Amino acid sequence: MSSLLGDWLVRRAQRPVPVVRARVGRQRLVYLLGPEANKMIFGHDELFRVREAFASLEVVDGPTSVVLSDGPDHARRRGLIRPSLAPRRIDGYFDAMASSADEALDAVEPGAVVDAYALFRRAIRRSTLRALFGERLAGHAETLGDVLQPLIDLSDTLLPVLTAKRRLNTPAWRRAMRARDTLDAFIDEQIDGERRRGDSTFHDRGRSALSTLVHGRDGAGSGLSNPEIRDQVVTMIAAGYETTSAAMGWIVYLLATHPDWQHDARAEAADVLGGRRPEPGDLERLPLLRAIVDETLRMYPPAMISARYVVTGFGFAGRTVRPGDLVLFSPYATHRDPRVYEGPRDFRPDRWLEGDRRSSHEYLPWGGGKHRCLGSGLATTELTVMLARLLARGAFELRGGPRTTRSFAAMRPHPGVRIAFIERGRA
Repeated sequence: MSSLLGDWLVRRAQRPVPVVRARVGRQRLVYLLGPEANKMIFGHDELFRVREAFASLEVVDGPTSVVLSDGPDHARRRGLIRPSLAPRRIDGYFDAMASSADEALDAVEPGAVVDAYALFRRAIRRSTLRALFGERLAGHAETLGDVLQPLIDLSDTLLPVLTAKRRLNTPAWRRAMRARDTLDAFIDEQIDGERRRGDSTFHDRGRSALSTLVHGRDGAGSGLSNPEIRDQVVTMIAAGYETTSAAMGWIVYLLATHPDWQHDARAEAADVLGGRRPEPGDLERLPLLRAIVDETLRMYPPAMISARYVVTGFGFAGRTVRPGDLVLFSPYATHRDPRVYEGPRDFRPDRWLEGDRRSSHEYLPWGGGKHRCLGSGLATTELTVMLARLLARGAFELRGGPRTTRSFAAMRPHPGVRIAFIERGRA
């Protein structure tokens, strides 16, 4: 997905009637753009389904993923997943986040030019696996990443293309299916092992997210089945490191191209942390780092567009939207609308330091409504922790930036973000 689409969306969102109709094959598309459209979509979940909207993700996430769930199934799965991503649990993941960042940064040779996007993608994948499975399986990060990549590549296509690959049983489809079988077998083994260990220490803060998924129960005493757990784990691995690593790449790019903000951020991190790793409670004392994360997510939200499948027709802005339409809305277009944000193309973290808190229909990097991303708290914490560890290494400058954005699943910098440290700090 290129920047050209983003620019087109921003222009269309500013028209008097921000409704655009299109068609891909037999599928009718309706773009509903701007804050009022977002507000309507988030406030009327009963009009939509997400399964058809995100059908291309099923090849990776699985049929019972919370991302693909609707109605009572969605509410039940979301309720059972939420404890694994609660603030108290996230506090227990701080060391995994910082350790993963340090391991990646330690491998950078003095004076070397490094692709920061690729570096932090590996670090975030390792961090995600540490949080899910614990330290014992963190060493499998590279192997699991290699297994998962054919699935991510396949899902990062338009649904008609994906459908054609499945029907024709193309080499890409066969590689992805072999990868899914390997991944399922690995995760099933971890689930079975967790069930055998039992839940005697289930409530300890340091327990893995997998433990919470395996042993959690709702008010009726119901838990997640093995296939449900497996699909949520794959969702957390794939969505977690794909979206978070993309955001980290943009953070590095923006700070490399705005050295004054980078200097101020390093000064804040040094003053609060003194070079040590962040701990729970530190983030409240790092307002500029948090503002940099918020501003990056405004400029480069994880998804340029998101979607809902219409099951009940409705009217919006004088236009009729019919059952069977695929409604598309755009966080990117909203975040870059000058009627919503002053100087929307400018990197201005200070806008968040001045109390510029926005409603969910004006600031929506993680979506909104009942389907708002469950992992948003984990992602923003991880971004802040890893940013602090990067800043502890000293000043850096850009040696090769992205030429465009790419991907339907996560708006990642392409081809990468190449930096070099020009002033080494002490980590």
